[in-house]
Amino acid sequence: MANDLLSALRTYLSKISSGEKSPQEVAAALNHWAKESGEAIKARIEDELRSSAKRMGFAKQEDLDRLAREVELLKTKLVTTPRSTKPVRRRAPTRKKSATKPSARKRT
Repeated sequence: MANDLLSALRTYLSKISSGEKSPQEVAAALNHWAKESGEAIKARIEDELRSSAKRMGFAKQEDLDRLAREVELLKTKLVTTPRSTKPVRRRAPTRKKSATKPSARKRT
């Protein structure tokens, strides 16, 4: 990148010297070149960060937001959906019979 900058400066300097371009045109061109270079570097850094985060197993915020929406949807379905139209019949607890002998009972 430093070599690119130096070669660009040399080129623009020769154009100023030969009268092809004015110093203002060169300044505007260099400003544009610097802006494009900065954006390219920023894009490359963002790509590298994304790939590093993916390798490390980090979740993206958009994935977390999507999962949160899905959980909320499932919660509303759970609360608003009736469980069953048929009532559940429960068995009465069984009672143990007493261990008395039939002869021990009173007869009337």
